[in-house]
Amino acid sequence: MAAYLVAEVEITDRAAYEEYRKQVPAIIARYGGKYLARGGKVETKEGGWTPQRFVILEFPSMDQARKFYDSGEYAPVLAIRKKASKSKLILVEGL
Repeated sequence: MAAYLVAEVEITDRAAYEEYRKQVPAIIARYGGKYLARGGKVETKEGGWTPQRFVILEFPSMDQARKFYDSGEYAPVLAIRKKASKSKLILVEGL
């Protein structure tokens, strides 16, 4: 069953975040993940929610999504993102 990583991101340091963007795709791919949305235009319809940047990744399973997020490969790249942005992130199981 597929799983999704969904993140709302507010970039606070563009140069550092760009370094994160360069490094993370290869790690995502190693865990079977792929981008479904990555910083495209957001149109608010309800609730006044206006994220600056929105990211959706699809993984083959919740287990693979967890392995990606908790991996030693991702840890140093995650540290870059945490320094360069404020984020809200969830993993959600698909149908």
